[in-house]
Amino acid sequence: MRILGGRGLPATWAGPRRRLLVRGLLLVAILTVFPGGLGAVAMAQDGARVGAAAPSRMDGVAWMNIRDSAGVQLADYAFVGARGDLLDPGATMVWTLIGLEFVGYMVIVTTAIWFVGYALSFAWLDLFADALQGVADAFAGRLATPAVLITAASIGAFLVAWFTVRGFHSRAVVQILTMLVVAVLGPLFLAAPLAGALGSDGLPARGRDLGMAVAAGLNGSDSRNPDLVLSTLQRDMADNFARRPVQVWNFGHIVDDRPACAAAWSAGMTAGDPERTRRELGSCGDTAAVTSAHARVGQIGTGLVLLASAAVLLLFAVVLSLRLMRAALDAIYQAFMAVFGFAAGGFVYGPTQSFLVRNLVNSGIAAARMCAYTVFVGIYLLLLGNIFQQAHGRVVAVIVIAAVVEIVAISQMGRLSKSLTRGSAWAANRFALAVQGAPAGSGATALGVGGAGGGKASAGGSGMGAFAGLTALNTVNASPLTAWLLGRTVNPLSPLAIGRMRNDRANSASAASRLESHRWRAMGRQNWRLLARREAAEWGGIHTELGLNRALKYLDNNRVPAESMPAVLHDAGASHERIHRHMQARQTRNDTRSRNPYGFPPLQKAVAAGNAVLNHVGTDAEMAFAAQAVSDADSLARHTLAPAPGAQLDHSFIARVQQHWDSDRALRANIDPAEWNRAGRDTRTAIAHQLATEHLATARAYSDAPTAAHRGELAASLKRLSNLDHALPDFGPDPWDL
Repeated sequence: MRILGGRGLPATWAGPRRRLLVRGLLLVAILTVFPGGLGAVAMAQDGARVGAAAPSRMDGVAWMNIRDSAGVQLADYAFVGARGDLLDPGATMVWTLIGLEFVGYMVIVTTAIWFVGYALSFAWLDLFADALQGVADAFAGRLATPAVLITAASIGAFLVAWFTVRGFHSRAVVQILTMLVVAVLGPLFLAAPLAGALGSDGLPARGRDLGMAVAAGLNGSDSRNPDLVLSTLQRDMADNFARRPVQVWNFGHIVDDRPACAAAWSAGMTAGDPERTRRELGSCGDTAAVTSAHARVGQIGTGLVLLASAAVLLLFAVVLSLRLMRAALDAIYQAFMAVFGFAAGGFVYGPTQSFLVRNLVNSGIAAARMCAYTVFVGIYLLLLGNIFQQAHGRVVAVIVIAAVVEIVAISQMGRLSKSLTRGSAWAANRFALAVQGAPAGSGATALGVGGAGGGKASAGGSGMGAFAGLTALNTVNASPLTAWLLGRTVNPLSPLAIGRMRNDRANSASAASRLESHRWRAMGRQNWRLLARREAAEWGGIHTELGLNRALKYLDNNRVPAESMPAVLHDAGASHERIHRHMQARQTRNDTRSRNPYGFPPLQKAVAAGNAVLNHVGTDAEMAFAAQAVSDADSLARHTLAPAPGAQLDHSFIARVQQHWDSDRALRANIDPAEWNRAGRDTRTAIAHQLATEHLATARAYSDAPTAAHRGELAASLKRLSNLDHALPDFGPDPWDL
């Protein structure tokens, strides 16, 4: 078994098993610690402690005022039983855990029931109804002006004339009728744009009331009062999800089966006295409830099951509430958008009229959504109520089944929403086609409605709506207008947009400088080519060994980058192979020349190049090395001064030097350093000029005809140069010292 990190953990626990264990522990924490935390917070509202002698109501949810069918607030519910003491720490611990689970369960259930009632009551809409109406009135007043109306009507009249001239008489008649309808209905709508969405007689409110009536009928009630029906629905949910489950969790059975016991339990919960509840249950004959009202470890597991089911109930309530609120807010949004249509867009043929039609149709669909969702809740509660009635006390099992039903209900609600969306798009497309004069049953798509008239949901959940949304988002992202609005940032939604924007700005600011630098470099490269060809022509052209080496020398003298030299020489006409050989010869000269600081650099280069020729006799690069020797000999001759005209020379000293210059020992034995000093500068210069001139002639002769005789002469000339190059100042000045 492989050990990880030296800590003794098996390798199999480092992957999926460890993640599964962590997820399991996290789930347990969510089902216990989180509800327990909710319970602790709720019970701490008035200083009560879990396990204290006197229980307290849960003030954290008491303001919701959710009551069961007996009129008992869910916030007053308490778990009945012995709490233990210091002498029985095990019972105290069990009671504490159960108490935390209980309060957490009640908080979740109460909140879920309140969510459903609050969403259906439309009380949330009153919080900002006045503000919305004020904004809508001001918006309509600014937009619906005589100038806008006259302009839009003029455009519509022009289109009518255009249809008439083109022979589309039926389309012209439909356009006239549409403009008349908009002109008649526009003032009525613009007088109070949100009256239909926010008013008590508005479409969403009427749809909600119709749904309430249908839900009440499904549950066997003849009431048509929405508030009464809503309170009945909440009481039924309180009984099914709070009263009966708590009794089964606490006592193991439903005490409501006996009317006297039900009244006793309700009175005890209302009074907030668990001990009184136990006594009253004993007096009503439910001895099983009295004997079973003790904290047991098994009740902790029951609490976990109820908590999981309550979480699903809360999720269902939140989803339902969000969809109800979204339907109402959609109606408000469509009313806002309809202001454009009635003020101007409804008079203009095409997409603007289709937009107004879509706003009106979607407003009606919002009412249909409210009705459908409310009926859906009624059917859902009817199903759960029948399940609880048929359970005969098996409440926990029914709670688990109800959780599964709720999960399915959430999925079905999503499908219902998509169906209504597709129906809205289809209806809007049909009405728009009729307004635009399209033939019935043509299957076309109205102008301004979208693909297949389906809009977002036309693909039936295939994902094309999301793809269209992403396409639209990408269009906005790539728009130049968006770039200007966001500080000249191109594609601002891209992850590297800011960095790219700064880079582009820097590139734009430096573009002129970079262009100028590019032009200068181009002129420099042209100058290098001309230089190479001109210098090579002095010694026979770039196709000769001497010409190529001379071109290479002058490119180096002009500080041409080493990596650019091969390209320049090749562009001038030399082959890659010859360029490689000459660069090899030049590099060998540089690597082998003397670095003595007292020496004469041209002399050191000439000696090194000549010796390199002798070391490469018979190789493919021999003539390249010979050309390098000629080039360095020419440099030595040019940099060696000739004696001044009319100078007085010591010819006897020159003769003695010539007599012994082929041997370094003889030269040092017969001419001491003092004599070099006494000889004078002109005499030394004459010796140096003679040696440099003769060495250039010798190197060129070997380059022209690399024979053994010429090679011997070159070797002898190199020896003379080396012998006369004094390595130390103690030897006195040599011929090249000025």
